[in-house]
Amino acid sequence: MIKALRGTKDILPDEIGLWQYIESSGRDIFNIYGYKEIKTPVIEDASLFIRSIGDATDIVQKEMYVFSDRGGRSIALRPEATASIVRAYIENSLFQAGGVSKLFYIGPMFRSERPQQGRQRQFYQIGVEAIGSDNPLIDAEVVALAAGFLEQLGIKKFHIKLNSLGCQKDKISVMERHKKSFKPYLEKLCETCKGRFDKNVLRIFDCKEPSCKTIAENIAVESALCGDCADHFEKVKKGLDIIGIEYAVDYKIVRGLDYYTKTVFEITQNDLGAKDAICAGGRYNNLIKELDGNDTPAIGFAFGMERLALALEKGSMPHALRPRANVFVAVAGEGFCGEAFKLLYSLRRSGIAGEIDYDTKSLKAQMRKAEKLGAKFVVILGEEEIKNKKVIVRDMENHSQKEVELEKIIIELRR
Repeated sequence: MIKALRGTKDILPDEIGLWQYIESSGRDIFNIYGYKEIKTPVIEDASLFIRSIGDATDIVQKEMYVFSDRGGRSIALRPEATASIVRAYIENSLFQAGGVSKLFYIGPMFRSERPQQGRQRQFYQIGVEAIGSDNPLIDAEVVALAAGFLEQLGIKKFHIKLNSLGCQKDKISVMERHKKSFKPYLEKLCETCKGRFDKNVLRIFDCKEPSCKTIAENIAVESALCGDCADHFEKVKKGLDIIGIEYAVDYKIVRGLDYYTKTVFEITQNDLGAKDAICAGGRYNNLIKELDGNDTPAIGFAFGMERLALALEKGSMPHALRPRANVFVAVAGEGFCGEAFKLLYSLRRSGIAGEIDYDTKSLKAQMRKAEKLGAKFVVILGEEEIKNKKVIVRDMENHSQKEVELEKIIIELRR
């Protein structure tokens, strides 16, 4: 038997209602904030991610799916969305519209990493990008939007952690400072972090190895921003304070990709255990210029949809989200399937979701199926009902039933 590849997962019909709920909730609140949907290809020129994410990152070195196509081009499955959206922004001259381009996306990403709870090799993200402004209030808006999305979903017990990496000069200064701090512990770091020490020491703070986490927790970290970046960060915090968004400043929030500058943030959620990060984001003011566009500031975030689904499941949300039929049409006796099929067609044409049992079974078995489907009502057709042009409507919630004239059934069900 051929099975799904390791690190991939089928999203089955019983689960899909939860995913649709996440997507529709996202679309609703993103539209309220003025963000418009964009879809980019899942395959890109591999150099896009090497240049944007950084050739020394784990994603590029270990996790990215890269292959040569028939034309000999180096193709990558996208490991994240920001670089693809920046490429689309530049290629399609979205900057010509002026102002801030507010974009959101929903789709699959691919990384060849060890599968774990809430993260697969093909995983899904939902996120936003605001391109074209360095105003600190845009940063505050993006953080507030992420928090509002969680609130709209009904996810509670989440925490926002905020930091600023400063400009490129600040990052270099901070990295040199951290190198001095980590140097005495170099031999105790895992092999991956020993490589990170020279390439990007900030990534040691992201390591999940217990020994590295212990060392990182004991490293003293202070803000070391230039005047302009410190002022920007203060204004971001003030913007969040004005609208009542709770956050905690954490100087160890660094984000793992090279393109981040200034504001970075992470949202964790209590129900997810050790892998508690549910959202991450930040500014990438240099990326568009580095990818041959104009010098354009930008900020965004991404949620892992598997993590969102997991948080909702632990919060006992999915039961009301499973797909269900409003009406089940049942027949009492043989020879009435054609009449039931005709009635079902009329209900569906009127926008009423309905089902029937195409296998001829007893009325009792049909009622069991209606209950399993979560039908609110069962419309029963029998010999007497058809003769009198009536049907029996059974309310599955209060177990009451009544006769209704067949020509009035749609009006009755809608009521």
